[in-house]
Amino acid sequence: MGEPWRDRARRAVEWNWRLRPAGDPRPHYVVCGRDSLAYYVAKALLESDLPAGGARVTVVVPERHRSNGADVATLKGVRVVRSDRLDEATFRAANLPGAAGVALLDQDDVGNLHAALCAQAVDRHVRQVLRMFNGTLADGVRTLLKAPVEVLSDAEMAAPAFVAAALGEVDPTHFQHRGRTLRLARRADVREQDVVCGLADQSDPQRMVLLPADPSTADLVLAEATGQPPGTEVAARRLVRARRRRRPVAVLLRAVRGFATRKIGIAMMFVLAVVVLLGALIAQAGDVSPAEALYLTLVTTLSGADPDTEQSAYEQVMQVVLNLAGLALIPLITAVVVDGIVNARLALHTGRLQPHRSGHVVVVGLGNVGTRVMAQLREYDVEVVAIDKNPEPRGGTLARQLEVPLIVGDAAQPETLEAASVADCQALVIVSTDDVANLEAALAARDIRADLRVVLRLFENDFAERVEEAFNLGVSRSVSYLAAPAFTGALTERAVIATIPVGRHALPVAEVPVAAGSELDGRPLGAVSRDGQVRLIARTPAGGGRTIWWRDLDPRQVIFAGDRLTVVARRAGLDWLTRQCAPPVPHPTLPVQPGGDQPDATPRNGGNGSNGGPPKASPDDDTPGRHPALPNS
Repeated sequence: MGEPWRDRARRAVEWNWRLRPAGDPRPHYVVCGRDSLAYYVAKALLESDLPAGGARVTVVVPERHRSNGADVATLKGVRVVRSDRLDEATFRAANLPGAAGVALLDQDDVGNLHAALCAQAVDRHVRQVLRMFNGTLADGVRTLLKAPVEVLSDAEMAAPAFVAAALGEVDPTHFQHRGRTLRLARRADVREQDVVCGLADQSDPQRMVLLPADPSTADLVLAEATGQPPGTEVAARRLVRARRRRRPVAVLLRAVRGFATRKIGIAMMFVLAVVVLLGALIAQAGDVSPAEALYLTLVTTLSGADPDTEQSAYEQVMQVVLNLAGLALIPLITAVVVDGIVNARLALHTGRLQPHRSGHVVVVGLGNVGTRVMAQLREYDVEVVAIDKNPEPRGGTLARQLEVPLIVGDAAQPETLEAASVADCQALVIVSTDDVANLEAALAARDIRADLRVVLRLFENDFAERVEEAFNLGVSRSVSYLAAPAFTGALTERAVIATIPVGRHALPVAEVPVAAGSELDGRPLGAVSRDGQVRLIARTPAGGGRTIWWRDLDPRQVIFAGDRLTVVARRAGLDWLTRQCAPPVPHPTLPVQPGGDQPDATPRNGGNGSNGGPPKASPDDDTPGRHPALPNS
């Protein structure tokens, strides 16, 4: 249903006010997408403290737009353009010419490529950020497009967090920068001399402290990789070693149970019971041995018997009934064989005829994220069983290549979970694109095993947090929320090197250049770090000199224009640092008012200019819609 006319009018008035005819110095960004990733990227752009005082954002959504999670069209302060096609006309309607960047965030790789070509035709110099799953296609896009382009995969960014949660370890995030490899680790798993900085104090489960003032209290740290395997790999090896032997008897019994339907089995048992009873009566009446009775029963049942008028009436009645039972038995045997063959073929096709497993990981949903999770688990040699409603999901081909069994069915049904041996698995990772189906599968799995480790994907980050607290289902994650900082950094041309997931939060690692005349130009390095917001880990001097890492950093050293500062920060902290390192914004010369008084051209917002004042916001900036307060310099 279209947007109500009152909301359209209000949005148009607000946008016309924001886009003043005299010229708006704020950068303009176009965000194309309908899901939670587009919502978080647009929200971060609106809340960012860029040097010009924020950003103008236009979002492009389909005409009949329905969001599975947070709705980007409901954000206050955005201009909404509704179009079912991302073509040149749509981009012109969104004022793409002259924009600072465009984000193409649909889940269709080919559709995003087509939109990128159309955007390039409208403005060949606009910066483009594309969301793509196919790595080969992404490499081709980088060489095909002439415009500045960045191709990212939200699934690739979020998958390590799901893998780590499934194995009960920290996220295996690692990245290379300036010749060194850094990784996320527990403090107890690394040497003290390899710790770069403390990331989080998790001693209080109810309140995680990010970038604590005392780095020694942080139990989750950023460390230099020294050849020691990360915790996730160690946990995977331990899981492989502990894998128990298969139980062939249980597998045989399960195969027999699945060979025929229940009705045919009952009919078969009834007829066999009649045959056995009549055979016993014939043996008693004829006074023969058990072996002879078995012979007479089988011959009479399967081939019939010649009539014998000399037998007693009692024996003749039993012979007739036994012949009738034989007539019913032969079709039943045929039905059992046919039904068994059909059931076996269906079970093999849907993956339900599986041996019993233990110590494995069950992945529900082989979409973009599920495929990445499955691939990374197999890289660690962890046994994986996949479940998907679609017989040919996106990751089906890769599953066959990795010899991962795929069970086709609804993960909310107990028989599907039992076929995947959920009762004895290490963890259940539910990453389909349907929040309702994910919750149903998680609850069904908990009915089978109360202490099962469940890793749940939900689109809305706030909803994921509330579900985790209310239902105690285990770990819940929002892929869009984890990946949004990297897309936002690429769109605003920040040198975001990596994004470190820490629980529900995401800490970007960025390299920020210091401009001449900026607030930090000529100030000591001690002015960079802010407790709970920004932590300096390296400095590269102007002119491309040798990078000075955390061990050799002196807070008394002076920052010069052209230096590049590598930091780990929260979102608002990175916004603040970017503003501090930006060149001063020239203020227009205003005419002298009558009476000789010159109006004050200094911004009065106290934090959005380049005066060095920190932004005023709430304590937790990584929760959607909040900004932290930074202490004064």
